[in-house]
Amino acid sequence: MRNLILILGDQLSHGLSALCDGDPTRDRVVMAEVHQEASYTNHHRKKLILLFSAMRHFADELRQAGWQVDYQTYHPDNQHQTLEAVVAASVTEHVPERLITTECGEWRLDQAIRQWHQRLKVAVEIRPDTRFFASKQTFARWAEGRKQLRMEYFYREMRRHTGLLMTADGGPEGGQWNYDSDNRKKWTGKPPAPAPFRVEPDTITREVIDLVETHFSNHFGSSDDFHFAVTRGQAREALAHFIDFALPCFGDYQDAMSDQEDWLFHSVLSPYINCGLLTPQEVCDAACQAYQRGQVPLNAAEGFVRQILGWREFVRGLYWLTMPDYAQLNRLGNQRPLPWFYWTGDTRMRCLHRAIDATRRNGYAHHIQRLMVTGNFALLSGIAPADICDWYLAVYVDAYDWVELPNTLGMVMHADGGYLGSKPYAASGKYIQRMSDHCQQCHYRVADSTGDRACPFNALYWHFLDRHRDQFAGNPRMSMMYRNWDRQKPERRQAILARGDWLLDHLEQL
Repeated sequence: MRNLILILGDQLSHGLSALCDGDPTRDRVVMAEVHQEASYTNHHRKKLILLFSAMRHFADELRQAGWQVDYQTYHPDNQHQTLEAVVAASVTEHVPERLITTECGEWRLDQAIRQWHQRLKVAVEIRPDTRFFASKQTFARWAEGRKQLRMEYFYREMRRHTGLLMTADGGPEGGQWNYDSDNRKKWTGKPPAPAPFRVEPDTITREVIDLVETHFSNHFGSSDDFHFAVTRGQAREALAHFIDFALPCFGDYQDAMSDQEDWLFHSVLSPYINCGLLTPQEVCDAACQAYQRGQVPLNAAEGFVRQILGWREFVRGLYWLTMPDYAQLNRLGNQRPLPWFYWTGDTRMRCLHRAIDATRRNGYAHHIQRLMVTGNFALLSGIAPADICDWYLAVYVDAYDWVELPNTLGMVMHADGGYLGSKPYAASGKYIQRMSDHCQQCHYRVADSTGDRACPFNALYWHFLDRHRDQFAGNPRMSMMYRNWDRQKPERRQAILARGDWLLDHLEQL
């Protein structure tokens, strides 16, 4: 045998660099469901179902294409409990000339694989992941010499590089780069939100659901009503569904939240892009082509492309530029443990209850629920960054270390001191009221900052600004907030801070 080709659970792409020049008659593929990767965090049950089923379907597709595939299905008593042990056994059995793999998405695993040539006594070739628009080296060159990294400037470079939503004379479509200000309408029930894309589980998926319920019943979330795509063909159908039914309104209601709807107009394509069933190029192309056909407005196409070509590429580049030190940052000194209701949803704060409940049921919540509800509360409450990072990594089906860590530690928690974002994403209850109808159903009163029924976000917001004044008072983007705080009467400031102190001491009771 010539090459042993390792394919990981987030590399389910037939165009993967590790496969690009493979010969099914001389090479062999190895894939594995292993205990270590399935249990190193409390992965949502739907995430395990999605990945195990998608991996099994992908292995079958490879076999149909003529490949020989060694595949280990999960069992807690497997002889090989780690990825390295599986690969070592294949190397021993087949004695390949070399092991080929595509660079993985996690620092921990990457460092292990880079030692395999010594431990396994086989040549190891790690190929770039060409599914991204920008290589690690491209991002590093762009970031060189910059004291702060700003997504907007990187995004513009990527637009120029790819030509996405660019005019013939080299300018941005519509005359401006970013239509974020046109992505903030509150949804009031009209136009109606489309039904989410659904796939009925087939025999393979039903077998995986039974496996997960048997061996991972203590993991977070529910396996009920599993309807995610598990093949590339199904993921392509999910993309077409989004373009036809949700993207036309996505731009207007990108930041909206609803007490009645889990999905609204969001694509829910991130699980498929991040595990390889779809490529970022094809989904961006589809959105841009819909705009060119006049099917969707520019603010919808641009807002969608910005999430992928902008944020997704940006955080991936930042992750590999700064790891492993980045994971240890805690510039605000936050130390409080994560409240238990993040795992149960048992809180009287309606917005948090709805976001966590949707997360428990679906393994999914959209970016504003993550950033401005669950994330905002963690920031204002001073939760330890490691705790909230572990939670995000565990509970979302699209979460992998490279994308979760910068988004949570940098964007949500501002624990990197502003390296990723120019100011913390902190907000009072007024923001949640403006972007949702949650407050109408809430035990707390969004108009109040003090008193037992006052919205906790309000006092916690001002308490956060007050206790971190040394870090933020000099930030031009926060000067107005501090002026508003200073204009309040001393006795009112004292009452708000006292309410904030009480809230911080009683987070579990909210």
